[in-house]
Amino acid sequence: MKLKILAVGTRMPDWVEQGVEEYRKRMPRDFALEVIEIPPGPRQKSADPARAIAAEGDRILSRLRDDEHVIALEVTGKAWSTPHLAKELDEWRHAGRDVTLLVGGPDGLDQRCLNRAEHHWSLSKLTLPHPLVRILLAEQLYRAWTLLVGHPYHR
Repeated sequence: MKLKILAVGTRMPDWVEQGVEEYRKRMPRDFALEVIEIPPGPRQKSADPARAIAAEGDRILSRLRDDEHVIALEVTGKAWSTPHLAKELDEWRHAGRDVTLLVGGPDGLDQRCLNRAEHHWSLSKLTLPHPLVRILLAEQLYRAWTLLVGHPYHR
């Protein structure tokens, strides 16, 4: 199974790249984690944000395969505990499908992306900076995996 994070935004600061890489390299091969950056839509003062969201949605949807299990990170989504995430991770593994997690831009995900997702997951009720979400997401996927295999990291 592959885990893929499709995240709107490019040229992340070094600390973000290093943080994500730290957890990515800890994941075993059968839970390979990949981060794919999606260029943000154009945002000018006079531009309609809906056009930027739609452009991001087009880019995200073009990167999805029909057989992938898609999870949208969404502020209005359901909060998952670490044990719940571990249970989901185990179910995804046994289903034999690759999993793609969608992280939207500053204005959120296009409705078409939300419709494509099988789950809507909220990391927090707090507003989190998008670069930090990447690290938090990678760490939580690693933590869930350690829970599955009985590694002491999850405590």
